[in-house]
Amino acid sequence: MTGSDAVDLGFARVDVGREARQGLPEVVYGTGKTAVQIVSIVRTLLQHNDGPVLVTRVESASEVLDAVPGGSYDESARLLVWRPAPRSTFTVVVAAAGTADQPVALEAAAIATAVGLDVTLVTDVGVAGLHRLLAEQDRLRAADTVIVVAGMEGALASAIGGLVACPVVAVPTSTGYGAGLEGVTALLAMHASCAAGITVVNIDSGFGAAMAAFRLSRVACRSTS
Repeated sequence: MTGSDAVDLGFARVDVGREARQGLPEVVYGTGKTAVQIVSIVRTLLQHNDGPVLVTRVESASEVLDAVPGGSYDESARLLVWRPAPRSTFTVVVAAAGTADQPVALEAAAIATAVGLDVTLVTDVGVAGLHRLLAEQDRLRAADTVIVVAGMEGALASAIGGLVACPVVAVPTSTGYGAGLEGVTALLAMHASCAAGITVVNIDSGFGAAMAAFRLSRVACRSTS
């Protein structure tokens, strides 16, 4: 990175060269930032980049939207978006084990959509009712990537990993009772899965899963061009 790749705002050095390096502008993590700080960062990204500008984990968006026109806010995903990318042909299915896992699944789906992926959300297909998962297997097998969002013991990632040939990105969530250890049990189970080749991201990181799918789409696009 050269000096021209970063804009120093005093409180943050905005990586305005990331779009040129990775195909997507820097995504802003909203938690812990004031509305004034978010506004300044978003304006900088919009000025120096052409692609979508995203702010994740935003609890209150009205002040930011008033200051920076043209954005939209998805309250269920806690996501602010400016200039969403046009939809590509790269298909992603986001599969959530249970209703309690939906906030993380919604974040993954909204971010993946905003960066241009063709997203389908499948909910409540946890392994405690395996028939619900098997009813969706044709849709899962048709996807270019499946994002699996599950808490408890995290078994859904192994089940889907054994059904599909495409890349599987597993997201452990912090849902579950005491021995779930706020997502650590699901995290370790997904890492130890006997379904080979599963990618595992951080606990509750719908964002991380969406970015993994985006990187896969970039490689797929490059291989067909």
